This record gives sequence, structure tokens and C-alpha cells, in this order.
Amino acid sequence: MPSRERPFLALGLRLVAMAMLSTMLVLVKLTGERGMPLPETMFWRQTLPALMLLGWLGARGQLHRLRTARPWVHFRRAMIGTAGMFLTLGVVQILPLAEATVLGFTAPVFAVILSAFLLKERVGPWRWTAVAMGLLGIVIIAGPNQTHLPALGVAVGVGAAFMVALVSIQLRDLGRTEEPLTVVFYFSAMSAPFLALFLFRTGVHHDALGWLMLGGIGLAGLGAQLLMTAALRFGPVSSVIVMDYSQFGWATLWGWLVFAHLPPATTWIGAPIVIAAGLIIAWREHVRHRQQQPSPPTASAMA
Repeated sequence: MPSRERPFLALGLRLVAMAMLSTMLVLVKLTGERGMPLPETMFWRQTLPALMLLGWLGARGQLHRLRTARPWVHFRRAMIGTAGMFLTLGVVQILPLAEATVLGFTAPVFAVILSAFLLKERVGPWRWTAVAMGLLGIVIIAGPNQTHLPALGVAVGVGAAFMVALVSIQLRDLGRTEEPLTVVFYFSAMSAPFLALFLFRTGVHHDALGWLMLGGIGLAGLGAQLLMTAALRFGPVSSVIVMDYSQFGWATLWGWLVFAHLPPATTWIGAPIVIAAGLIIAWREHVRHRQQQPSPPTASAMA
């Protein structure tokens, strides 16, 4: 059976997904400044994509594409993903976009730690060095003298990165049997009812601009999620996650254009260290993947 691995397609999908994700985070930050509660933003973020996918599949007579033999795996991914989304969206309402984005780049670091302690995977000196570099980068960016970064925001950002690492492993597993559309639909459809419980306490009235922002969050989030899931279908986490670092450029640009914020020198020093740590991890994962591939048969063996 031919391999489904298509590395360049996976990288391209992830790159476009990062642009859409950055746009969504800008809108989330703007809705927070307008007083919209985060649980309500998350509800519409999940409900709109689920309804759009359901309507699109229904109109095409393709509802059968939502059939799955792994409902409990989807449910587990939805619950963990909802917790991760709360942290990922919450941190951009606490911290500047660039700093919140850099903290998210520590996801590969936590993926290594998870693989070592939960999966009992052997981690060599290269990847442990990368873990140390990632943690050093966090210390530089969020050191005790950085008064512009509240401790709560840093904790939320690190927690979000941890959840991203956990979700990425789940998505890779689901991608082996489910198409991206199915994974995205069940994540949205299973988490929306849970988030609806908070509307009775947090729901507020919105004007036309507010609804446009919520619609933009839903559309951008749907596009980013489909592309991110598709990328993991065509390439391993260790490879496609490299494209996530392009989000720092988008976050810095949006932060400057929309919020008149440019990162301080400590962020520019710490960010390359965090990014370098992630690149080392991705490189070592690529090396390990190639070493695990069976060697091609020699001419004598085929004779």
C-alpha cells in the first residue's frame, strides 16, 4: 500500500492554517476588549462551524461522511480540545499577541516531555537539550522583571502549549482513520452543547459589528482547524509543526497594526531560542523517522 505521506502538501496546509489562526486570535482579542465573555465566544466559535459543515454536507447529500466507528475517541478529543481552546483563546485576552504566540511555540517541548513520561519513549540528549532551551526561552520572555507580562497570562500560555501538544498527538491518531472534515465536525458538535451551559450566565447583547466578529471567528477557526487537521493527515506532527513558527510574524504584524504594540527586546531574544528548540525537536523527529524506515532491498537481495 503506498504511503499517504505528502510532506510539502502538509507544510503548505499548515502554513495557511497559521495565517487563518492568527486572524482568528486577533478577532478573539477584539471581542474581549468589547466585553464579550470568553465562554460565549467559544460557543459561537464551535457552533457556527458545526452548522456550516452540517448544512454543506446535507446540501450535497454527503451526511454519510460523518459516520465514525470511534465516537468515544472523538468525545475525548472534544473535551481535551475544549480545555485547550479555553487556554489558547484566553491567553490572547491577557497577553499581547506576540508574547502569547511565542509561549504557544513551546508545544513541541511539552510533546517531548509527554512522550518521555507518558509513552515511556527514549529521549536522547539532542531533544533534552531542546527542552532546556525552550524552558530558558520562557524564562527570558517572562522573567521576574518583565512587568508587562502578568504571571497568570504566562501560566495560561504555558498551559495552552501543553494542551496543544496533547491534542496534536490525538489528531495524528484520528487522522489515520478519519478524514479532516469528520474530525472537525465532531470536535465542534460535541463541545458546543457543553459550552451552551455557560450562556445562561455569560450571554450578552451584541451589535452588528459584534456579530460580524463572532462570524469571522467561526469562519477563520473552521478554516484553520480543517487545514491543521489535514496537514496532520499528510505529515507527522514533528514535521508540520515547523510551520507554526510563521505565526509569530503574523502576531507581531497584527499587534502593531491593530493594537500598536511591538514586542520588547526580551521577547526578541527569547523567541529565537524557543523557535530553535522546536526546530531541533522537529529535526531529531525527522531523523528518527528515517532511521525507523526499512532499508530498500539491495540488487543481490532482489536477484
